Amino acid sequence: MFAVAYHPVYRYPVPEGHRFPMEKYELLPLQLLREGIVARKDFFIPGLADISCIYAAHDRDYADRFIGGKLSAQEIRRIGFEQTPLLAERELRLVSGTLEGALKAKGRGIAFNIAGGTHHACWDHGEGFCMINDQAVAARYLLDHREARKILIIDLDVHQGNGTADIFRNEGRVFTFSMHGKHNYPFRKEQSDLDIPLEDGTGDSVYLKLLQDILPKLIDGERPDFIFYQAGVDILYTDKMGRMSCTLNGCRDRDELVLYTAFKHGIPLQCSMGGGYSAEIKTIIEAHANTYRVAGEIY
Repeated sequence: MFAVAYHPVYRYPVPEGHRFPMEKYELLPLQLLREGIVARKDFFIPGLADISCIYAAHDRDYADRFIGGKLSAQEIRRIGFEQTPLLAERELRLVSGTLEGALKAKGRGIAFNIAGGTHHACWDHGEGFCMINDQAVAARYLLDHREARKILIIDLDVHQGNGTADIFRNEGRVFTFSMHGKHNYPFRKEQSDLDIPLEDGTGDSVYLKLLQDILPKLIDGERPDFIFYQAGVDILYTDKMGRMSCTLNGCRDRDELVLYTAFKHGIPLQCSMGGGYSAEIKTIIEAHANTYRVAGEIY
């Protein structure tokens, strides 16, 4: 069975009026246990990521000031979270969950982080509720410790993975692929190795056809020996911020395409859950649970 990083991030304070459904981090593990998709023994609570790992993917000065609670008012506004010691702890555990999960995926084939997907965190600043880029830190660790030779980051959140693109702009061992809303946040995009901008209202047929055409070419051309997958479910037509028209079945088919491709080629994969802002929490949980259901069928 696959490994799943879990820690109660929902308990950390968020700004008043913040639209992110923090309760999903508690409800999703309960749903997975109820269905028997994941057993209790498969969950692990990550420790705190070591600062040296953070330095590998982020500017040292920025990382120190974030962890030390010394960001400027302008930097805090750009992130969107109030700066607190608890927030720094939350981020270090979130990052460690992805890093530890990546190492576990090397043996199990796949691992998940209930949280993660903080792809707007750039080299020297945070933004869009992202402070430290979990998959970027983990990717750097794998490369630096010779746990991977070539990494493919597949980012299918509705928002471009601008932070990931920024961090790896000059790193040939990491290929960044982002398929996202053309007119959605961030409004100033970075350049990934491959960007597929989608028009508002893009639905299942167009979305899945594009992905089905792209994935085999990426695997054949880049020959990655590790994949990070950002599996945001904000491509749903029910999402308040997504502006796409994909269905729950379409979102599930997307996950199946990615996970089966990794499995078929024997490439270990770490999956972080990313965004999801549908009006009803049950829709968000169902969409995220589908990713695990698909993994249970494949692995």
